[in-house]
Amino acid sequence: MESLHPRIRLLWIASWAIGAIVLGVVLAAVDRWLTDVPRAAIAGVVAVAFVIGIAYAVRRYQVWTFELQPDALYLERGVVTLVETAVPFVRVQHVDTQFGPIERVLGLSSVVVYTAGTRNADVRIPGLTPARARDLQDTLRELAVESEADDAV
Repeated sequence: MESLHPRIRLLWIASWAIGAIVLGVVLAAVDRWLTDVPRAAIAGVVAVAFVIGIAYAVRRYQVWTFELQPDALYLERGVVTLVETAVPFVRVQHVDTQFGPIERVLGLSSVVVYTAGTRNADVRIPGLTPARARDLQDTLRELAVESEADDAV
């Protein structure tokens, strides 16, 4: 099983930090207009949200793994609910590599595998180096083509 690049934790922590800041702003706005809540309480809520976010990001990184096996791509992820996904290569429609602006700053990218059969059926593997993402994209594409030939009638 392969794990993600450790820098993905920074992205996840930053996402939680932004959420904690937004929560603080909303609580301060509600406090200003509706009630009189001590600023220390608002700061405490924001701090707790931030600490929970850090713990969540670290745990999420620990459980996020993927593996290419002869028949499918296998993924395991989830903090509260563990999700195990198997994507048979014969179901792969196409594979994209994505580089968001924050991912680019961190030197990361994602691979998105689109599958046949259902609407919005895609699997995203975040936290890869650009070189690893391109290699994984090429490998998945080749395995999908090979499995399509094997599955032909």
